[in-house]
Amino acid sequence: MLTIKKLKIQKKWRLPSWKFCLPLIATILLLWAQAALGENNYNDSGEQLDTMNNTIWVLLAAFLVFFMNAGFGMLEAGFCRYKNAANILTKNLLVFSIATLAFWVLGFTLMMDDSFLGVIGGLKGLLLNEQGFFQYKTKITIPLKAAFFFQLVFAGTAATIVSGAVAERIKLKAFLWFSFFLVALSYPITGHWVWAPNGWLKQLGFVDFAGSTVVHAVGGMAALVGAWLLGPRKYRQQDGQIVSRYKDDGTKEPIFPHNLSMATLGCFILWLGWFGFNGGSLLKVDHEQISHILLTTNIAAATAGLTAAFTTSRLKYFNNKPELSMIINGVLGGLVSITASSAYVELWAALVIGMVAGRLVVLLVYLFNLWKIDDPVGAISVHLGCGIWGTLAVGLFSNKDRLCTDNDIKIETLIGICGTKFDGIPFQLVAQLIGIVAVLGFTFLFSWVTWSILKARIGIRVSDEDELKGLDRQLHGVDAYQGFEKRKV
Repeated sequence: MLTIKKLKIQKKWRLPSWKFCLPLIATILLLWAQAALGENNYNDSGEQLDTMNNTIWVLLAAFLVFFMNAGFGMLEAGFCRYKNAANILTKNLLVFSIATLAFWVLGFTLMMDDSFLGVIGGLKGLLLNEQGFFQYKTKITIPLKAAFFFQLVFAGTAATIVSGAVAERIKLKAFLWFSFFLVALSYPITGHWVWAPNGWLKQLGFVDFAGSTVVHAVGGMAALVGAWLLGPRKYRQQDGQIVSRYKDDGTKEPIFPHNLSMATLGCFILWLGWFGFNGGSLLKVDHEQISHILLTTNIAAATAGLTAAFTTSRLKYFNNKPELSMIINGVLGGLVSITASSAYVELWAALVIGMVAGRLVVLLVYLFNLWKIDDPVGAISVHLGCGIWGTLAVGLFSNKDRLCTDNDIKIETLIGICGTKFDGIPFQLVAQLIGIVAVLGFTFLFSWVTWSILKARIGIRVSDEDELKGLDRQLHGVDAYQGFEKRKV
């Protein structure tokens, strides 16, 4: 009797378990059946599976590049004074919003729609109308909307670069208008020359894998023109007199970053995002190539940061100490420099590119201060200077076999093919020089005209009172550090 009672008790406990397990088992079997059916379908169509894998990878890479906006925000806010932190973060939020609309409405069609003489895209693709982009769609293995999103986060990066160089004295309205025109017109036109299937610089043989020139040097040139026309920041001396931060004797008033912890966090976020920036630019899943791209990217960044630390510790200008802000910019300079060639150079070449970038950033920061170009975050040195160096590095260090056999970039050109010589100079280096001059020359003219029109029409600089009291309170009515005790700056 006792045994029978035990069996009944066990049966009562087991019965609910089976009631729960039966639907669970049925669900698992259905999922397995669906997975098996899906696998059979994809096995029947390997191209469909490749498209899915390529799309997932490119979108994941785009998410990483989008997250770089957080890195730029942290970096710029940390490098500037606390009284302008909310203003800088506001600009970083709004500039990507502006870039999204500008690139969707007009920019993408000018950049990637069917080419007119290799100079500019047509207007069939307005508002992402898929009736356009015939040539472009034949070159990509992902849906057009996925390609648009990936290109959008790049366009947003170019506009965000300008933000740091003009920080602490730019009118918000003027900055947003300039960002709109940059992303809607200037950036797409030069991008078409380099990345569109029939762009004239691409046909010539110019190579910029992920945008050392197309994104970074373009953003840096636009920033240089803006900082030049704005003039340096104002500073209140102890006697109450308002002066420029650059004195008549060439020295400068010190304006220190308010939060290097925030700036360092921004650097790490940007470093992470760059793996998507360069790795996703392949626009397809190739495990060997992606691994190579990520390694060259990381080696260049690490080497540049070490070089910047060593360089500042040997210079009296930096008090013979490894200066953190310069190490941060050294890392970013290495990332910018390797962006054009990450798929085409060997690992040892990435190390050399990073070493040069780390020293170049330090030199350029010193020179721009000497030339009285006030760049609060060093954006011009990092993006323009190292963008030019990285683009030239393609012609100096690229593995010609890797470059010529790439399926996405054809080096057959109007005046020769990859590896030939042009008066004793490697042809690739000549093509790189032509591309840099053309892209940056156009960007300079466009930026100068646009900034000048904005300056004449609405003004581009805030009042002295707003600048000295801080843009957070004066323009936004908020304080980024409400309730904290702050030192006077």
